[in-house]
Amino acid sequence: MRKTTDEGFEVAGLLLAAGGGRRLGGRPKALLTHHGRPLVEHAVRALREGGCARVHVVLGARSDEVRARASLPGCVLVDNPGWEQGMGTSLRAGLDSLAGTGAGAVLVSLVDQPGIGPEAVARVLGALADEESLVSAAYDGVRGHPVLFGAAHWAGIAATATGDRGARAYLKEHVRSVTLVECGDVARPFDIDTEADLARLE
Repeated sequence: MRKTTDEGFEVAGLLLAAGGGRRLGGRPKALLTHHGRPLVEHAVRALREGGCARVHVVLGARSDEVRARASLPGCVLVDNPGWEQGMGTSLRAGLDSLAGTGAGAVLVSLVDQPGIGPEAVARVLGALADEESLVSAAYDGVRGHPVLFGAAHWAGIAATATGDRGARAYLKEHVRSVTLVECGDVARPFDIDTEADLARLE
């Protein structure tokens, strides 16, 4: 399914997959194995099956190895040389990569949340109205991922994305404009951050 608005613009998927897995002994999260394949492949599939025709993937730690081991046909692979400075740099790199593509909105997902699949992606996409839209998945009423940003917000988000905060500051500032879409019945928003979390992978 190709998600477009009534105005005809495309919604791109943006996967942030640059992290080095510091608390996982330096194992990049993109390369963790889930159902026999690198985690990054599962995250891309969730975006595509949820409705994102164009998918940009931001890589950082051991990006050459990710490119060699993961099958990511049709994806735009974006290198973030500043990935060690935090997720904010990856978000900025991803938004920059969308310039000139004609995309009117972007749906952002994280590589280390395998419990979030295409159902949650589709629900968030379904709440898109126009280029002014700000939409977020929610879990028991608490904002989580994926999140959708209309193009009108990209410059503001990029200007405030620092460290590991990503778009947090921007969304907090515009909280009254954010549409929350409950996804707790179709997704589990856990992160793969520590050795103990690896038990959640299959």
